[in-house]
Parts: sequence; C-alpha cells; structure tokens
Amino acid sequence: MKTLLTFLTVGLFAAAPTPPEGFKALFNGEDLTGWVGGDTADYRAYLALPPEKREARDKAWTEDMRKHWKVVDGELVNDGHGKYATTDKEYGDIELLLEYNMAPLGDSGVYLRNVPQVQIWDPNNEKEFKNGAQKGSGGLWNNSPGSPGKDPLVLADNKPGEWNTLRVIMVGSRVTVWLNGKLTVDHAILENYYNRKLCIPAKGPLNLQTHGAPIRWRNLFIREIGGEEANRYLASKNKEGFYSIFDGKTFNDWRGAVDQYKIEDGAIYCMPHKGGNLYHKDDLTDFVARLEFKLPPGGNNGLCIRYPGKGDTAYVGMCECQVLDDNYELNTHSKIDPRQAHGSAYGMVAAQRGYQRPLGQWNFEEVTVKGSTIKCELNGYLILDADLSKVDLATVMGKAAHPGKDRTNGFFGFAGHNDPVGFREIYIKRLDGK
Repeated sequence: MKTLLTFLTVGLFAAAPTPPEGFKALFNGEDLTGWVGGDTADYRAYLALPPEKREARDKAWTEDMRKHWKVVDGELVNDGHGKYATTDKEYGDIELLLEYNMAPLGDSGVYLRNVPQVQIWDPNNEKEFKNGAQKGSGGLWNNSPGSPGKDPLVLADNKPGEWNTLRVIMVGSRVTVWLNGKLTVDHAILENYYNRKLCIPAKGPLNLQTHGAPIRWRNLFIREIGGEEANRYLASKNKEGFYSIFDGKTFNDWRGAVDQYKIEDGAIYCMPHKGGNLYHKDDLTDFVARLEFKLPPGGNNGLCIRYPGKGDTAYVGMCECQVLDDNYELNTHSKIDPRQAHGSAYGMVAAQRGYQRPLGQWNFEEVTVKGSTIKCELNGYLILDADLSKVDLATVMGKAAHPGKDRTNGFFGFAGHNDPVGFREIYIKRLDGK
C-alpha cells in the first residue's frame, strides 16, 4: 500500500505544471478550473450587456465548451469544435508562455484580450495557401493586409503532431511573438478586429480558439507586467536616433517659464498656481518625442508642438497635445469637450480615452509629428492619428482661431496650466535629417 501511495503521489505532482519564476499557471493540469466558454465576440459589447444577459451567455457558452474540452494526461485537449477555452480572468500587459500540438491540416489561434489573434495553423495545408498558411504560424493574422505583424517574419513551425512553444509579450496593443524561439512578430500593434478605428481594450481574457481540428495544449503560464516595467519595455524599442533633452538636474537648454517649473527626483514638475510654457531650445520640423508623465487628480498640462516661443501654444503652435487626467470630470466636477481629453490635438481632434495608468504612476507617451500629421501613442495604444490639414476650423471647439495649425517648425515643451504634473525621460528624434 505504501508503494502504491508513493506512486500516486509522484504521479500527481508530475502532472502539475511548474511555472517559471514570476509566472502563474493558467491551467492546473487536472481540470478546467479557471476556464469558461468564449467566442469571437467584441468584449466591450459583452461588458455592456445587462448582468443577467452576461450570466446567461457565460453559462451557455461554458456548457458548450465543456463538451469539447477535457484534460488527458495533464494536457488540455480540444476535439476541434465548440466554444473557445477562455480565462475567467481579465489581463492587461502580459508575458505568455504555452505549448501546443496540432493535428495535420489544423487551424487555431490565441486571442489576446478576446481579440483575434496569434495565428496557429499547418503551413503545409494547400487549401489555406490563399490565406497565407505557407508563411507559417505566429503572425497577427487578423491585422489588415500588409500591416506590420500580419504575416510572421519567419517560418518557425514544427511538424504537425509535434509540440510547438509560443511566447508572447503584450504591452498596450503592442505585441511581440516568438515561435519555437524564433521572432515572428516584432512590437506590432494588434488591431481591433471588431472596430479598427478603436484601440483594443485595456484588459480582457485570453482565448484558445477551436477551428475544426484537434489540438492539445500544455504548460500555459502567464506573468502580468506592471507599469514601470512596461514603460522600460516600450522605451527600449526602436531607440535609434533619440537623444535626451533633459539631464534630470538642470534647465540647461530650456527656455520660457523656467521659474514656474521645478526639478525633483530627476523629473520636471509644473509648480502649483503657475502656468507658463516651458520649451526646449531646438527648433524642430518633423520629429518624434518620447517621455514619461505623471498626473495628480484632475491634473492638466500639455505638450507644445511646433511652438513659436510666445503666445498660447494651443492656438499659435501647430497644436497642444493635451495632457489631462482621464478622470478629470469626476475629479474636478467640470465637464470637458472630447477634444480636450488626454492626447487630443486640443480643440481640434479628440483622442481615445481609457488607457492611462492609475494616478500616481508614470505613463509612457510617444508623439510623432510629420508634416501636417500628429500621432500620439500612450502606454502602447495609438490614441490619436490625425491630419490637421484636414481639420475644418469652422467645426473646432468654440470655433476658435488656430493661426498656428499649419506651422511647419517650432519648439517642443510643456504648457503649464497650474497643476503639479511631472515629466521625465524626455527624448527627441529628429526626422528632418539635422
């Protein structure tokens, strides 16, 4: 009896997956705990359902999922049909590790925040050559044709019936994928399949897709990435050509309202009840700015874009790229126009909201100014992509004059507004060849 108990104990522990350091197991190797039924459905629309309708959908889809998924020898096995195995927890920025073993001619995928998908299929399936199967797995197949990430960078699949390893890092909507140790997607934006004009949700579940062929999964591990690490990760990408414009200690090479800002712990803060424009000495045409910012409740500031050196940058410069607490209305009891929200070209074009980190944490932002266009990427989400030459000034907020909208050069800096908003890690990349 002792020998039998020892054997059973060893078998039990052998079946339990052991996560790498810092990771947690998504699948316990024993049952479907932590998994519910899912499908290709807009997660925002799901959250908008009344609670009773969400509960009913969850119940029906989970019942269907459990008819087609089971645990065999410590593996999560699907017969190729049924609703998707879906985590019962939402995730934001993550590192994901897993292994899969797919039948010949199979097709599957991994949905990130319920958005399709990191593609998995048999590259020898001639019927799918018209869709690009011969290029292999590991791409973001539901991205637009020709967009970064849609097709894998290399063919990295093992043969059907063999195990493949998948590693995914997702920060914001930026996704990097390795298949069997080979880079297949490099920091590409995962498009929102359900509405390509909107960024993907900030959080959502993971789904293992069913698509007609049996597939097995094992060693599913996840690590959630915090804000500080996410900022470092985003800053490490495509660093070539950037130079620092702030030494963390002095206002050397800065102009304007120097006496209305202070330097503390390597960051620039606007002083309370002060509000002038602080700008760097370099006169820029086309450029990319990278920085981190931190907001107090109701915090308000802005980025001066092609500022001429005097006047209100929101009107005399190309624009003010707004820096504002996403919960400004709640925290100040003051209503704003959507074109005043964070990341907006102030008064002209509204940015998408809901992608800031919690108040008190540092956010990573990248602003690209090229010709008449401006893009604002916040924490890995492209929240503004606008061509200001196409803005009808008769429709702007308050129908205000914007004499600087078509400026082709000027300074970069900060627009004050009296609140102790902080800025640090400030870098510029010139796109004008200077």
